[in-house]
Amino acid sequence: MPVNPIDALSIAQDLLRCPSVTPADAGALGVLERLLQAAGFDVHRVTFSEPGAADIDNLYARIGTSAPHLCFAGHTDVVPPGDVAAWSHGAFAGEVHDSQLYGRGAVDMKGGIACSVAAVLEYLAAHGGQPHDSGQGSISFLITGDEEDVAVNGTVKLLQWAAARGEKFDHCVLGEPSNVEALGDCIKIGRRGSLSGTLIVDGVQGHVAYPHRASNPVPDIAALIVALGNDPLDAGSDTFQPSNLEFTSVDVGNPATNVIPAQARARFNIRFNDQHSAESLQALIEQRVETACGNRIKARIDWLPSNAAAFVTKPGAFTDLVAAAIEQVTGRRPELNTGGGTSDARFITHYCPVIEFGLVGQTMHKIDERTPVADLATLTQIYRGVLERYFA
Repeated sequence: MPVNPIDALSIAQDLLRCPSVTPADAGALGVLERLLQAAGFDVHRVTFSEPGAADIDNLYARIGTSAPHLCFAGHTDVVPPGDVAAWSHGAFAGEVHDSQLYGRGAVDMKGGIACSVAAVLEYLAAHGGQPHDSGQGSISFLITGDEEDVAVNGTVKLLQWAAARGEKFDHCVLGEPSNVEALGDCIKIGRRGSLSGTLIVDGVQGHVAYPHRASNPVPDIAALIVALGNDPLDAGSDTFQPSNLEFTSVDVGNPATNVIPAQARARFNIRFNDQHSAESLQALIEQRVETACGNRIKARIDWLPSNAAAFVTKPGAFTDLVAAAIEQVTGRRPELNTGGGTSDARFITHYCPVIEFGLVGQTMHKIDERTPVADLATLTQIYRGVLERYFA
């Protein structure tokens, strides 16, 4: 079925005008549903629930029924805009000023989704409405509204739902803002894992004038913080930078100046590479705490559940294909990188090789989040080049 291509800027503006602050959808998935249905996609809206979490609407759309199957993934939920009065242009207005598209999600990652949809519509229009002139191949979109929050009713469950239907993906492009300085400088081929916990030191409350009748946990937790930071977790590898543990808060919950507190707590996060699992890291940190405590300090760790393990997509034919499409359009040969935070690629990697390539991430989550309009056109060209090579 022939389709009428729609430019990425128009799609991005329609998406930005939906205030889909996680977990709200605010019509964003409906924008994509209408476009993809008109292009001949089989579109499904799937809602997932979890006790203690918001119900989340998700979208899966596919055209074609055979391999090879290329999936474009992403999320339409966004972080809150912050002080809306501080924005130069409306956070949800989708306005263009000085050749820049402003709005929450312009970079992370409604702009990337708009480019992938525009590229696919252009590609289908040039190939009789099918992934390949022969009728072979499939293209799909896996879009969630639950990435910026707890990520329990989004991509992880949508992938399970798709697998139960017999869907099989050969490769996936996740349109997260992977580039650091300029479009084309970086492809994310993996991510470090994330593990969080709270270090708790128990003392004995008492009057500061009678310290012998109390046990102050503040010096003890300070000593443990130093001890845990003294020895590196590893030296990194050819693919990953070293793992790092960062303390993010220290609190004793004590408003008084003349009372020794009963307890001190310090929250921390570890970003770890593929030399560790969450379980092995917990054991390592607990052993280091036990050693540092000796027989005097009473300490323990409360761990938060982790659904973010380290992963890597090995360089090969698929990464070469994407890099070639990027280089042809931008003139840059992208670096293959595993830095940055977590993303839904950590779930997708269990189903197929996945890379992340989207817009430049310098303004994501900031006031006046924005992207050059020219970058939208360029990214659309790159995605179109990926499609042409993939189904060649």
